[in-house]
Amino acid sequence: MILKAALTLALAACASPAARAAPAAPASPARQSEANAYTRYELLEPGSGKFRILYEVTATRPGAMVYDNPIRRGSTASAETVTDLASGRPLAHATVTAGEARADGVEGSAADAYLRVRLARPVPDGGGARILIDKTYEDAKSYRLEANGDLIFDRPLGIKRNAVVLPAGYELVACNYPSQVLQEADGRLKISFWNATPAEAPLRLRARRSSTPIAPPAAATAALEERAHQTRDIVYDLQQPQTHAFSLYHDYTETKAGMDHYVNVVREGSTVVNPGGRDLDTGEALRPEVLTGEAITRAGVSEPSLTVTPVTQVVVFRYAAVPAGGSKRLRMSETYLDAERYKLVDGELVWRRGFGRAHDVVILPAGWALSASTIPAVVTTDPDGRVRLDFTNPRPDEIDTTIVAHRAG
Repeated sequence: MILKAALTLALAACASPAARAAPAAPASPARQSEANAYTRYELLEPGSGKFRILYEVTATRPGAMVYDNPIRRGSTASAETVTDLASGRPLAHATVTAGEARADGVEGSAADAYLRVRLARPVPDGGGARILIDKTYEDAKSYRLEANGDLIFDRPLGIKRNAVVLPAGYELVACNYPSQVLQEADGRLKISFWNATPAEAPLRLRARRSSTPIAPPAAATAALEERAHQTRDIVYDLQQPQTHAFSLYHDYTETKAGMDHYVNVVREGSTVVNPGGRDLDTGEALRPEVLTGEAITRAGVSEPSLTVTPVTQVVVFRYAAVPAGGSKRLRMSETYLDAERYKLVDGELVWRRGFGRAHDVVILPAGWALSASTIPAVVTTDPDGRVRLDFTNPRPDEIDTTIVAHRAG
């Protein structure tokens, strides 16, 4: 044993210095990730080729302190500012090269330069850092005037939620992508859409100067909501169907200054258990309170659409008040029992529910495979082997959805 140990030490001593000193390969940076992107394009003076971009996005890589946003090739950026949406405060930023962005986890070659944003705080696990990038692009190829005076905005848009605001005094002549047409408070027209396809939206707009002044919106028009800018997303996690149980969480953004609570009204016929909440900007857990009947009134809880009866049940989540100029991104979670709309029928899983939000996700229980979905969905398989359905409804109405599944294998 002594001889063997001595031989081992001798061989180690004879090893080349390069071999002994070889450093470990540096670990690749974690991939940059983001969610909830929305872009608003405000077309500036016709003929200038300039448009203002307001880009909302959530950085989601846990622990990240920076976020890199590509500067599109062929466009010249100026007047850049960045705001932390949680606090309303400005954020530091600088232009970096594509190589510097890749070194920080950006994949692909979408641009030659990037706007690097220094986040207000590290991204919390399971949460995000919400930012607003405000910049002006000059791109005469995308935004131009034709000889007859018509305005053209022709630009492929990879972000799924977008709005384009026409200059004051212009009316829409043509739009090649199914869109909402809404009116701003100052009378400008806004063309908004949610792209539910996996490809870019090849948007092409044509507008002309109106021969008569465009008045500010009437009350009926002003009350219309932009579907693409809605902030609620819901994920339904179905338990085994014989339990009639499904967990769900829904995320939404509260923007009203001073608001410090959220009230979730339990649907009639459903029973809620295990409620929970989280401030996604900080990662802080929220403590829920379940109230029924008169307890709702005694607690001073009121909502415009809430009518309290002896069986009315609500879940109240309280949090630190929204600061002036800021907002909060919140997640509420519950488990529901609903024997009427979630059950086994002749050995098959049947789940029925109306979706009022633009984006809803349903995850089937382990061991079940999809047989039918009455509403079109994008179907994928999660890493744990469970089937996931993503529903996107760009219309402002509810979709009544029935899902049927059979035992897999």
